[in-house]
Amino acid sequence: MSEDMQTPEPAWRPLSKIQRRVLGVLIEKAKTTPDAYPMSLNGLTTGSNQKSNRDPQLSLESWEVEEAIEQLRDMGAVAEVHGDGRVVKFRHYAKDWLGCDGNELAVMAELLLRGAQTVGELRGRAARMGKIPDMGSLQPILDDLQRKKLVIPLTPKGRGQIVTHGLFSEKELTEQRNQHGGGRVVESPVEPPDATSIAQPVQRPVNPEPTSPPPAAAAASPSSNNSEIAQLREEVAALKAELERVKKDVEDLWSSMT
Repeated sequence: MSEDMQTPEPAWRPLSKIQRRVLGVLIEKAKTTPDAYPMSLNGLTTGSNQKSNRDPQLSLESWEVEEAIEQLRDMGAVAEVHGDGRVVKFRHYAKDWLGCDGNELAVMAELLLRGAQTVGELRGRAARMGKIPDMGSLQPILDDLQRKKLVIPLTPKGRGQIVTHGLFSEKELTEQRNQHGGGRVVESPVEPPDATSIAQPVQRPVNPEPTSPPPAAAAASPSSNNSEIAQLREEVAALKAELERVKKDVEDLWSSMT
C-alpha cells in the first residue's frame, strides 16, 4: 500500500467534561438503542443528564449540549444527519476519530461516561455494549487501547487495578493520578513482543530419564484458588450492579419518550 493510500492517523484530542459526556452518550446509544440513533438534541440532553451509569451526575441545559456538539463537529468527531427534515439528529464518528472499533469503542464509551474505575467494574459495564464475557477477553482490549494512549493505568496491573481514558487534559489527568494513584505515573508497557526474541529457541536441560512432577505442582495452591474466587465474586457483583443500571436506563428511556 502506498503512503497516499494509508489509513489516516486518528484525530482525537483532550475533551472538556461536557464534550466527553456527549460523545460517550452517542457511542452508548448507538450500541444499546440503535432504533433511537442517530439522536436529537433533546435525546442527547436527556442521555447526558441520565442518573444511571453516569459519573459525575450532570444537569446540562440543551444549549450547553448543542455547544458541545458544535465543538465536536469542528473536530470531526460528530456529524449532523439530515433525515426526514423534521428533527435535526446527530451521529458520532468515533471509529475514525479515536481509531478504534467494536469492543474497544464499548470500553471507551464506559470510560467517557464514568471516568476512572476498576478493571472488574469496567468489564461488567462494557459487556452491555460489546462481547466481553470475562476478564481474559478484556485485557487484550485494554492493552491495545494503552498502546494508542486512549487508556491510562492509574494503579499497577493486578486485581483491583484502576484505569481511565486519555481524553483528559494534562491538569485533569494529574488530578486523576493524585486521587486514585497517589500521584504516581504508572508505567505499564504493552509493546508487542520482539520478533528476534521469538525466533530464538528455548534451551532446555536434557534429562537422561523422565521425571514426574511433584504432587504439589499438579494442584493449584490455596492462595491461587482464593484469588480466583475473589475475582469471580467481584465480577458477579459488577454484573448485579450493571443489571440495576440497565433497569434504570430503561426507566429513563421510557420517561424521555412520554
